[in-house]
Order: sequence, then structure tokens, then C-alpha cells
Amino acid sequence: MRNRIKYSQNFIKDINLITKLVNKSSIDKNDIVVEIGAGEGIITSVLSNYAKSVVAYEIDENYVKKLSSKFNNTPNVELRHENFLNADLPNIPYKVFSNIPFNMTADIMKKLFLTNDPPSDSFLILQIEAAMRFIGKPVNVKNSLQAVLIYPWFEIEIIHEFNSNDFFPKPNVKIVLINVKKRNSSLIMNAKKQNYYDFIAYTYTQHKPKLPGNATQSELGLNEGIKLFKENKNQVIKGSYKKLIRQQENIEKIHRTRVDKSWRDFDK
Repeated sequence: MRNRIKYSQNFIKDINLITKLVNKSSIDKNDIVVEIGAGEGIITSVLSNYAKSVVAYEIDENYVKKLSSKFNNTPNVELRHENFLNADLPNIPYKVFSNIPFNMTADIMKKLFLTNDPPSDSFLILQIEAAMRFIGKPVNVKNSLQAVLIYPWFEIEIIHEFNSNDFFPKPNVKIVLINVKKRNSSLIMNAKKQNYYDFIAYTYTQHKPKLPGNATQSELGLNEGIKLFKENKNQVIKGSYKKLIRQQENIEKIHRTRVDKSWRDFDK
């Protein structure tokens, strides 16, 4: 299987479009920027003109050879031939700009934003269905588990909608650019983060949880979930989040050729 298909990645053809999008982002000469799935290096090339340094991850050996040659004389580009999901995140401030492999969307989002070392600002290209599930209501008709987990610490919005002709191969789904920005002030203290994760994971895995107005988990508003956590802070079931993650890791993920399905793992 060709790796481009294996990793469900559609590449942007127009460097002018990429330049326009990076120019509109918050990235500047003071930033360390992580790119996931560099491919042929078109985005990498643009980022190198805007950022202090670019850390570009690429797992495909053929692309790595091309990237190594292309950026051999570009000192602010660091190429890493490894799976981003197995890599350590920077422990210093950084940002992300990436056209991520669609079949790794849920895992990448979890690694970036359900972690102790998240980026301060991120610009991610992904399918609109996935974007809606991470944003939650009112953009989507319901709130996924991952949207509820991310919300207290990050603001997410769609900032650009692509034309299918912008990509090669041409995707059969709508693609968007989202901005995931760290809140200036989190809605829950970081010291309470694990308790919040446990509370939400436990609530979402209950068959008939006792929620206001007999709402289902996905109908509960994002701010209502925070309020409910604060009101029931002594009823946290410790270890619920880790237990859920273990269960999810045991579920075999089903992917279509070029369409990411992994975000459905958190679509409860």
C-alpha cells in the first residue's frame, strides 16, 4: 500500500494559498512551530520563512529523502523521521501548523490537547466532520467527549474552508482549517484537570447518568458540564479517564481509503 493512501493524506498544491494562510496566523519569527506529516515540504517551506524554527515530522521514508535534500541548507528546519504520536512534545512554548493525516486526527488531537505540554496556538487542516466534533455545540448538533474534555482550556474555530481543487488527490469531503487557541485563563484550574477528565469520562460512559433536565451526555452544554463538575467535585471517580483510554485503544479502528474515521472513537 502506498504510504500517502495508508496515512490518508491529501496535499495542498498552491504555495500561494499556504502563504496566505500562514500569514493570517499568529506565527512569527519568535516561534517554534511543529508540523505533522510534512510530505513534500510545501508547508514546511512557507513556515521556514515565518518562524524562528520548524520541527517537521514525516514517517514516509521516500518523503524524508526528498525533504532532507530540499532543506539541507535551511538551518531553521529540523526534520524528524518518526511517528509524531511516539515523539515527545516540546517542553518550551511552541505552536503547530499542519495538514495532518486524516486517519490520525483523533490521536493527534488527543496528543496535542489532552497533555501537560500543549501548544499555545495551533492551525490544523482536517475534515469538517471531525472539526465539528472537536468544536461541539453550537457548530455541531451535539458535544462529543473530546470536545467536552478540550473546551475548558482551548477555544476552537473554523477559520478557512478549502475548495476540493486545492488538494491532490482531490478529496471527496469538505476540508477546513481550524484554529485551536489556548485560553488566556482556563475555565478550570490546571490542578483539577485530571479530576475533570475523570468526571467527564465517567459521566459519558454511564448508561443513564443523572443530568439536568434528563439531558443525554451529548446534549449537555459545554459550560453546563463545567458547572456540573464543580458542583459534584467530591464525586469524581478516579481512574475513569485512563480506563476509557485503555478501552478505546483496544477497539480496532476502521478507516476508509482517504476518509478519516478515527475521530468516531470519541463520538459518543
